[in-house]
Amino acid sequence: MAAIDGFRTRIAALREQLRYFPRIQRLIWESTGGWSIAWLAVLCLLGATPLATIALTRRLVNSLVAATHAGGAWPSVRPALVFGILLALVGILSELLQGVLDWVRTAQSELIQDHISDLVHRKSVEVDLAFYESPEYFDSLYRARDEAGSRPVTLLDNLGSLIQNGVTLIGMAGLILAYGPVLVLAMLFSTLPAMYIVIRYNWLNHDWWHRTTAERRWAQYYDQKFISRESAAEMRLFQLAGPFHSAFSDLREKLRGQKLDLVRRQNIARMVAALFGSAIAAVSMGWMGWRSLRGAGTLGDLVLFYQVLMGTQSIMRAATGSFGQIYANSLFLASLFQFLDLKPRVVDPPRPVKAPGALRDAIVFEDVTFRYPDSDRTALRNFSLRIPAGKIVAIVGPNGSGKSTLLKLLARFYDPEHGRITIDGTDLRDFALEDLRRLFSVLFQLPVTYDATAAGNIAVGGNGTSADLAAIRHAAVGAGAHDVISRLPRGYATPLGKSLAMGNDLSAGEWQRVAMARAFFRRSPVILLDEPTSFMDSWAEAEWFDRLRSLSAGRTAVVITHRFTIAMRADLIHVMDRGRLIESGTHSRLLSTDGLYAQSWLQQTEAEPARETLAV
Repeated sequence: MAAIDGFRTRIAALREQLRYFPRIQRLIWESTGGWSIAWLAVLCLLGATPLATIALTRRLVNSLVAATHAGGAWPSVRPALVFGILLALVGILSELLQGVLDWVRTAQSELIQDHISDLVHRKSVEVDLAFYESPEYFDSLYRARDEAGSRPVTLLDNLGSLIQNGVTLIGMAGLILAYGPVLVLAMLFSTLPAMYIVIRYNWLNHDWWHRTTAERRWAQYYDQKFISRESAAEMRLFQLAGPFHSAFSDLREKLRGQKLDLVRRQNIARMVAALFGSAIAAVSMGWMGWRSLRGAGTLGDLVLFYQVLMGTQSIMRAATGSFGQIYANSLFLASLFQFLDLKPRVVDPPRPVKAPGALRDAIVFEDVTFRYPDSDRTALRNFSLRIPAGKIVAIVGPNGSGKSTLLKLLARFYDPEHGRITIDGTDLRDFALEDLRRLFSVLFQLPVTYDATAAGNIAVGGNGTSADLAAIRHAAVGAGAHDVISRLPRGYATPLGKSLAMGNDLSAGEWQRVAMARAFFRRSPVILLDEPTSFMDSWAEAEWFDRLRSLSAGRTAVVITHRFTIAMRADLIHVMDRGRLIESGTHSRLLSTDGLYAQSWLQQTEAEPARETLAV
């Protein structure tokens, strides 16, 4: 009963995979276009060459027999010579066609891989930021990237082999049909066990691959830690090599054992199927030999049948393998299509409102409630806040109070569960995403580094701004990065990042200044800065804020910070705690209320002399 249920499961899985086949065909056609037509034509010609070889061999053998009976006279030898020359020409043609096929296949391979990379890249930036906080998404992305680049190419190889062998097989069936349809049926029947085994074990192999996604990701994680530049110091300092290698080895041993057991069972089943096929082939050959001995066929007929028999057995094994690989690759490609079918929830409205060129009134959070996906903790609860145009607004509060969440909601990486956020009275969800995000220059809490020149690292935030060196330098001066870059060997043309030849690395504070210059270079009407001075020393803060005020003239700036020496200089300060706004006002007004801000200010200013003493 279990075997029947398992068979039904695999048949259902086969039907499920067949629905992806039209998409696979479209993917190949979209990638390769006219190359696919040439590919099909060459495959059909290659499939016909074995038939020509077998037919010419039969004629050659019969001609040689006739020439022998005629005593080797030239008229009787001449046909054999012609058939021999034709056989040689067919062999040469086959080699030429194989060369053409290899050339076409290389072009197809490159085009398909580039097309799939483009699809994965587009989808990875199309999906919501929420997907990046889901383990299921990373499993899906891992499966899509792990095999999707090579599987379509392998599928194309297998499909080509199946087409070529199919042409040959149909022709061979036609050649032996004259000797009796029973022989054709017997040869086809001999391949059924092999076909079942291929389908069964390809399904089992894919099931194993799918079930072990998490284990394979963890193995890759541990492997990467040994070669990652970022973790190299702590790997040595904390002696992590031993436990990480042990964890990696345990995972690999488990995966290796499961894979080997699967292959062992597959090989045993394959051997049984091969014995079954060989037995049917032996009976068929014996019957044909007995028929020839009775004078019902010529020596050429016997040679033809032997060639067809051996060729059919070989081709059926290859065709069965190709079909199995097509099935297996379609199983793997299902992961690609499932990834490509992910639908973002944060999307453009049906009729977008034109985004303003500048903030005229205010950004307003109205009774906003929000929690991150798959989280039970509410990040913002009934939160309301007003950020007036043209002001520098500081947001302060303890860790986990929801400060950084404000920036993510403003950039509409997420939508609130309740309430709304407006710009000059218009809901963010009424703007097209691209237009909305052009309104913001953002420096995130952890600055992103790019393997590019210093100028390239700044210009990447362009927002359509001309990437001339004067504009880049102006942004760098405003962010305090100009002096850092000027000290580099080639100034703004210096490659940054140790993965580049002659690349230079920067300290965390220096990288932060470069990232800040990137935000300033964008020249958007609203500047959003998350902990912009976290890596700066206290001597640089006052100077930095003066530059910020100069650069933000006529613009609106929101600064999230733990440093009250920065917050005190803002036009307006909002204090958050546990996802709520608890205080608002200027620095002097908040100090007079003796609330959380005043208490935190006192603690921070009292701690500052102690830190300076320790530093000395």
